[in-house]
Amino acid sequence: MEIVTCELPPVSIVGMEGGAWPGHNPAPSLWEQANARFGEVEALALRDESGAPVGVWGAMSDLSRSFLPWGDSFTRGLYLAGIQVPDSARPPLGWTKWTLPAFACLRVRTEGDYAAAFQAGLDELGQRGLSLAGAVQECQRPAEGGQLYLFFPFKRL
Repeated sequence: MEIVTCELPPVSIVGMEGGAWPGHNPAPSLWEQANARFGEVEALALRDESGAPVGVWGAMSDLSRSFLPWGDSFTRGLYLAGIQVPDSARPPLGWTKWTLPAFACLRVRTEGDYAAAFQAGLDELGQRGLSLAGAVQECQRPAEGGQLYLFFPFKRL
């Protein structure tokens, strides 16, 4: 499993927002909603030189929208299923826009097992004597065949 240190610049995302709590994971239904209405935000997507969207994000924040880690053993927080957009983008009615702050992170390349990748990121933070300074973020890179990365913030920039 590839784990590298990186800087994540501020990232703006337009998506569908929902809350998570013990026993309730909103991600599947939010992705269903976002995918069904993607045509409403497709023109806003930030794209690379090949025309592919730069990132499809499962963004997370604590309930205060301060982008702190989720509470209750990573079961309570907010989730935003969306597409990366320019900072100036305005979300259509029914959509929400978040701008993630800049962080120094560990980036974990998932290889099929999400839970194992999540635990590997937490373990690596601990081995380096670091702790989470923000919520873990998910980013799928369409230009890389949909490769999913997890970002574990350890310092706000």
